[in-house]
Amino acid sequence: MHEDSPAAARTTAAPRTPVRITPALTESLTEPLSASLPEAPPPGPPAGHSATTIERGSFCLARCSCGWSGPARRSRDRARTDAAEHLTAP
Repeated sequence: MHEDSPAAARTTAAPRTPVRITPALTESLTEPLSASLPEAPPPGPPAGHSATTIERGSFCLARCSCGWSGPARRSRDRARTDAAEHLTAP
């Protein structure tokens, strides 16, 4: 049988390296935060709508918190597309 020698096992953690802040990092911290943020994302789904997919046996269907339910499909991807189309519909 092959056994590892006890000397091979490490029982202490490696020493930590001190953190240094570079000048480029300190300069970027002096800029206003809003200057570095991207524009706001487009609005999400209408209030009260939260679609998800549910699996029942070999079928998958999309459901929404508003009560809408899509057709049962064998394709999970198509059920997700049904949910996305429901959220974008007016």
